[in-house]
Amino acid sequence: MANHDLVLGQNPDLALGQNHHDLVISQVHGVGLGLGHAHDHDLGLGQAHDHDLGLGPHHHNTSRLVLGHHQHHHPHDHDPHHHRQSHDSDSDALAVQNHELGLSDNHELTLAETHELSLAETHELGVDQAHELALQPSHEMVQSEMVLASVLQTRRHVLNLEHQLTVGQEFSDVKSCRRALRDTAIACHFEIQTVKSDKTRFTAKCAAEGCPWRIHCAKLPGVPTFTIRTIHDSHTCSGINHLGHQQASVQWVASSVEERLRENPHCKPKEILEEIHRVHGITLSYKQAWRGKERIMAAVRGSFEEGYRLLPQYCEQVQRTNPGSISSVYGNPDDNCFCRLFISFYASIYGFVNACRPLIGLDRTVLKSKYLGTLLLATGFDGDGALFPLAFGVVDEETDENWIWFLSELHALLEANTENMPRLTILSNRQKGIVDGVDFNFPTAFHGFCMHHLSESFRKEFSNTMLVNLLWEAAHALTVIEFEAKILEIEELSPEAAFWIRRIPPRLWATAYFEGTRFGHLTANIVESLNSWILEASGLPIIQMMECIRRQLMTWFNERRERSMQWSTILVPSAERRVSEAIERAQGYQVGRANEAEFEVVSPHEGTNIVDIRNRCCLCRGWQLYGLPCAHGVAALLSCRQNVHRYTESCFTVATYRKTYSQTIHPIPDKSLWKEISETSQGGENKIDAIINPPKSLRPPGRPRKKRVRAEDRGRSKRVVHCSRCNQTGHFRTTCAAPI
Repeated sequence: MANHDLVLGQNPDLALGQNHHDLVISQVHGVGLGLGHAHDHDLGLGQAHDHDLGLGPHHHNTSRLVLGHHQHHHPHDHDPHHHRQSHDSDSDALAVQNHELGLSDNHELTLAETHELSLAETHELGVDQAHELALQPSHEMVQSEMVLASVLQTRRHVLNLEHQLTVGQEFSDVKSCRRALRDTAIACHFEIQTVKSDKTRFTAKCAAEGCPWRIHCAKLPGVPTFTIRTIHDSHTCSGINHLGHQQASVQWVASSVEERLRENPHCKPKEILEEIHRVHGITLSYKQAWRGKERIMAAVRGSFEEGYRLLPQYCEQVQRTNPGSISSVYGNPDDNCFCRLFISFYASIYGFVNACRPLIGLDRTVLKSKYLGTLLLATGFDGDGALFPLAFGVVDEETDENWIWFLSELHALLEANTENMPRLTILSNRQKGIVDGVDFNFPTAFHGFCMHHLSESFRKEFSNTMLVNLLWEAAHALTVIEFEAKILEIEELSPEAAFWIRRIPPRLWATAYFEGTRFGHLTANIVESLNSWILEASGLPIIQMMECIRRQLMTWFNERRERSMQWSTILVPSAERRVSEAIERAQGYQVGRANEAEFEVVSPHEGTNIVDIRNRCCLCRGWQLYGLPCAHGVAALLSCRQNVHRYTESCFTVATYRKTYSQTIHPIPDKSLWKEISETSQGGENKIDAIINPPKSLRPPGRPRKKRVRAEDRGRSKRVVHCSRCNQTGHFRTTCAAPI
């Protein structure tokens, strides 16, 4: 049986009906050919019979689109009996509730009541095995008002019992009244136009020209309640014939997805658009969905502006709930716009000063919030090698002055909590502001390159994995001889890479030359290590961000404290493993004793090493660099029956580790209680805090950069790329457009 009909249902399949010439299109946008049984007929759109292409009058309670007569006709097309049988056989397959489109007897295009017609030039039309679809544009179609490249949506108004309006219906106020009318218009697929709206009256009508639908509401005397006085609830319009809806405002979007966003704050605007289109059939812009989400998230977590305004009160609560903590905020003296924030909890200060290694890593991450800013971090390392956040700073922008300020605050923090300032080892990307801040505030500190930053710059310059691995091996080398051997290997592979790395003094990054004690830590890539939650926090309002950080620290302190209580060894697990490995390696060493402290240790593969157990050092430099006895030192200690564990640095013991996390980071009450708590603690006095305004720099439009720009990469000229296909510069082979 031949097929001439093109039927688009709710799914993306294209079905050919039987013995019909109508083109029936529903809500979908993708078009494919299927279910056809025609063998020798083409389906084409010829010249329209009445030179028109558009929406016709109503027919069988549906809207219709007349596309004109087909160029080919089947002999049975004008047989009433055959036509009736074909119509009956197709009716069951096409009559799907609220989704599929029905075929009418007069071969016209009919649309289901609640769905849309979408024709876009980017959609593809697939052709089945033996069928051809010939679309032949006519002069009249080009001149018609509707262009096929545009998108047309038709949603016929329907009766929705959940949004039925009746005379005498009351609303709590005028806002509730307008909200109810808005929801009714969206649910019933028509648009309203406000005629009059003031404190006592509200009148609206259907936005379609000539439609008699009208409603009048008025305020009851003495109360804010509004009631419906009169309503003409019949429509003569055909509904909505465009993609959006006049009443689908940002506030409506927010209220529509509020429950979902409260359950899943990570819901993306794209997902919101998809849900609104699926539920309501409305197509909105990405910006509307984004603004709707921002409005709900501001109600849930507070606005960005409120966060800056409450910063003085938040700092007060940090000091009240966590005595001994440091929290201070600074604004511009001219306009009180936010400039800087510094926070360090007492539990972190106590653990670092009394139990951690004198090693600090400096890093930063750019905030992903509404306002530009940078989060600065100073982090120590506990005895088990895990990061131990010490202090946080938030600045309006990353500048040399702000880094110098942050390091001065860090110096004041340590000076106030230690009798003797420790000689620190500091790791960073060594940008100018950090170098100046370290030189001024910690003149005796050893300041080295973070190898993560250095290796990433090296990788960008020389995208060779083998060279990068050799660079790391050179950084880990314990002796100068081993270091130089690795540099020579780099030079053999790439003289340019060797020249690049030799320009950086090895005392700033290589273990063999570095004068400070890093205990094996070569990197301070704090943000990458905390990536699972620090990036999420960086997109929140500033108080919410700091609370997210505080909760994470509170959880870490509690979990690590409880976990350490289960340890039965003398050393922390990582140190215990290293000592056990050293003991196993020491079994094959020969030990000769020179005196009570000096030993000669000989191994078949490593030669002779001299060990001094009194000074805890070995000629291989492993003991003094890592703080744990190397295999040679272990062999010497075992030969004179000494306890190996007594010759390790105290920071590696379980007792010291427990001291690291002995203090508690206490929770902070909800912001709704701050004023009441402050007044109670101050004896009823209502203290007026300075108000901090948001920084002046808003985030520019567009998607934020995903990868951070390293400080050492700024201002550096880009490497010229070369195409291996056309031998030209400026592009790669994969993007080459030159003719073959």
